Amino acid sequence: MRRLDRYILKEVVLSWLAVTAVLLAILLTNQVAAVLERAADNQYPRSAVLTLIGLSTVQNLPVVVPIGLLLGVVLAFGRLWHESEMTAAQACGVGPGRIYVPIAGLAILVTALLAWLTLDLAPRASGHAYALRSEALRSGQFSPITAGQFRSFGGGSVVIYAEHAAPDGTLERVFIKRANAEAVEVTLAQRARHAISADGMLHTLTLYDGERFEGVPGSSRFRIVRFAEQVVPVRVPELSEGRRRVEAVPTQALIASRSLADRAELHWRIALPIMAITLTLLAVPLSRLRPRQSRYARVWLAVLIYFLYSNLASAGRVWIERGVVPERIGLWWVHVALVALGVLVMAAPRVTARLRYRG
Repeated sequence: MRRLDRYILKEVVLSWLAVTAVLLAILLTNQVAAVLERAADNQYPRSAVLTLIGLSTVQNLPVVVPIGLLLGVVLAFGRLWHESEMTAAQACGVGPGRIYVPIAGLAILVTALLAWLTLDLAPRASGHAYALRSEALRSGQFSPITAGQFRSFGGGSVVIYAEHAAPDGTLERVFIKRANAEAVEVTLAQRARHAISADGMLHTLTLYDGERFEGVPGSSRFRIVRFAEQVVPVRVPELSEGRRRVEAVPTQALIASRSLADRAELHWRIALPIMAITLTLLAVPLSRLRPRQSRYARVWLAVLIYFLYSNLASAGRVWIERGVVPERIGLWWVHVALVALGVLVMAAPRVTARLRYRG
């Protein structure tokens, strides 16, 4: 029996790791694109970009692991049923309870890992990511203008470019574009001096020997102004600390909080590990196949169940935050509904067989 347990466990773990890796790669593709876009807009350092991608991986793991485990069990047992290995094991006296032994052990281990991720590691990763973004934004906006590189301020409303920089800090062949409502202002100057205030919030550009073009794109009415010297102040918007996002709040603070938003986040963190163990135990009867049925026949049903489960949990989280569902009930009703579905799935073959026998 131990050899059978190891064999089943090996098949499930390999399928689970493969599915989780694929899902995580797909999810990270969008995350990496978002991080790179934000880094390009705000001039993040390269080291900050790599760190943010790693922290994003940690934040996405609690979401990916339950669905990966569900599909891993369904795919592994689907192959065993399709190749009649489970049928042979049952013919040798292996009952359904025995099959649950290795799966239950794996589910408990993964649930413990998810509990640590959701309750401790993921909030710390979120807090570190927010702090790193703020620091990267601050260092990017407060750094001097570099020759040969476009520099944007205020979300792209002001763009500055200098072709060369002299040893004394003078910028040469300077281009500035400023957008104000519908009007656009483009300034070209032969030389410029760049100064930053003591607090880093004000960049002052003193332009020499240049021209300024003002007008509305698509219109033929433009104004051209030639100048010998012009001062262009560029104020950097203050970094709003705002309310600390609830994803980064430590679990101990959520437990002590009476805010509905914090309590909803606490129930969500508790729900993710429970989702893993309930989905895993449901996957075993769900993966049972009929003779000559494809090994992938139940994958769509597993995806549908996870979709309903996760969306109900997400809706329940919003309902707790808005006071629609009492906080003491939390998301437990979602888990009870899935357990009832699991009992129905396990009892359905026996009930169907009895009805056919009576008929």
